[in-house]
Amino acid sequence: MDIVTRDAHTISRRQISENALKVLYRLSKSGYKAYLVGGGVRDILLGMEPKDFDVVTNATPEEIKKLFRNSRLVGRRFRLAHIVFGRDVIEVATFRGHHGETNDKISKSNAEGRLLRDNVYGEIDEDAERRDFTINALYYDISDYSIHSYGGGIRDLDDRTIRLIGDPETRYREDPVRMLRAVRFATKLDMSIESKTAEPINALAPLLKDIPAARMYEEVLKLFFAGKAKANYDMMRDFGLFQPLFPQISALIKEQPNGNTAKMLNAVMTNTDLRVSQDKPVTPAFFYAALLWYPLKQRADDIALESGLSHYDAHVAAMGDVMEQQCRTISIPRRFSTPAKDIWQLQLRLERSQGTRAFKLLEHPKFRAAYDLLLLRGEAEGGNIGKIATWWKSFVEADETERSDIAKSSNKKGPSRNRNAHQRKRRRPKPKSDNSGSSEVKPTNKG
Repeated sequence: MDIVTRDAHTISRRQISENALKVLYRLSKSGYKAYLVGGGVRDILLGMEPKDFDVVTNATPEEIKKLFRNSRLVGRRFRLAHIVFGRDVIEVATFRGHHGETNDKISKSNAEGRLLRDNVYGEIDEDAERRDFTINALYYDISDYSIHSYGGGIRDLDDRTIRLIGDPETRYREDPVRMLRAVRFATKLDMSIESKTAEPINALAPLLKDIPAARMYEEVLKLFFAGKAKANYDMMRDFGLFQPLFPQISALIKEQPNGNTAKMLNAVMTNTDLRVSQDKPVTPAFFYAALLWYPLKQRADDIALESGLSHYDAHVAAMGDVMEQQCRTISIPRRFSTPAKDIWQLQLRLERSQGTRAFKLLEHPKFRAAYDLLLLRGEAEGGNIGKIATWWKSFVEADETERSDIAKSSNKKGPSRNRNAHQRKRRRPKPKSDNSGSSEVKPTNKG
């Protein structure tokens, strides 16, 4: 452990949120040790603006709750206190300790070594050893404004290196999500992952399948909605971390590495990063609708072939199947899965609704998202879908007068159909039956 005194580092209390300081000072004045820890300290030292300020203390969760009326205790795997200041929440954790032979009631792991329950309390040195990466084992002491750096955290920060504390394989088995965190920190902070830290990832990537789907939903948001989606996607592919989270998509990419699915994913990731950089909204509904479009298309084709359903009915049936399978690894809340299905359903209408019918479709609340997906499909597929996307682009970007002209022109040419879609075959009319019920056609007597 290295101690960096107040005059040897750049952190100022002006850079720490007022509410985090309130929590730190109250804990300290009440006789407890209190530190700002992890990402808040790290980001300030790197000249970045922290998104969160986390506090660690030797007070137990119950003692913290007594001290702060505006607090609530959360977490099952590890008990935490959330101090609520309106919309601002300061997370306060008790120092974690080492596992001993006598703490089975408060610490439990499964056969693979993953921690299921971890309410083991200790001192700051033990807490530092229990943290994941050295760059997160940085503690700002509110009592004297010094920084306690463990495992060479300050040095790794200067060297721009992501390094795990302890044996990498053991630490990944304790919590496989650390593999995703290594990737996320590397891209977010523009750092490299130390070789020993990176080495076990490919072999241990399948452990992510055992992580609860609800937890993975939050991790995916951090990976793909913070402006580093493309970089995270590429690194996850390299380490084998994408397949356990998105098995349907990965199967299609394996079949056709340069096919439409791969093109779509690259386009979605790049587009998401662009929107984040421009402060435009990005939603999980559109993200998952775009990512899962080609698995949906393949499943709809399979259902149509197996059951004889129409293309539309097979498409609707496939939506539930594809979303259900994805939710086994990443739990997508219904408030996003339902709009994603609306976006999928609108693709069929966009393919057929050129001409005057296009005006009605413009009024649909999910039109813009569906239109954006159609444009991405046009880029990935080209061909007839590319032509349909080009028509819609000219229609959307035109003024009212121009739109009427475009629509009338399309009507004169006749309806444009997607040649890629399955068409219903017209049934031959059944021959008329005679009174006896026979369907045989009687020959005519030509003399």
